[in-house]
Amino acid sequence: MTDAHTYELTVSRAFIAQHFLTVPDPGPEGEVNSHRFTVELQFAGPELGPFGYLVNIDDVHDVLDDVEDRYRDTLLNDLPEFEGLNPSVEHFARLIGDRVESAFEDPTPTHLTVRVWEDDDSWASHARSLDA
Repeated sequence: MTDAHTYELTVSRAFIAQHFLTVPDPGPEGEVNSHRFTVELQFAGPELGPFGYLVNIDDVHDVLDDVEDRYRDTLLNDLPEFEGLNPSVEHFARLIGDRVESAFEDPTPTHLTVRVWEDDDSWASHARSLDA
């Protein structure tokens, strides 16, 4: 029996953005409303890189800078990546995951989970494998 190990690193960032839901009978969420979204990026993997990091925290902050610059103070519905999509927090988590994955060309982590908090009580996440 082998002893499996997993390293994890999570970095988060908060920013304000707006959206409105486009589903039938969305209630108050059908009107433009603001949220203080908190994005958590959680990386996981069985090994550390050559410098003893799963992923360099500064690199993760750089990616979060990009995410924040893209979405802060915007109406998500107006962005091309949301075209044809209800701008749910679930879709938002997946789209952020796309941006994060494309930023790391040769990742040490093998797994990424993006959790997006819409408020203090509600969040959705999207998880994916990262291929080196």
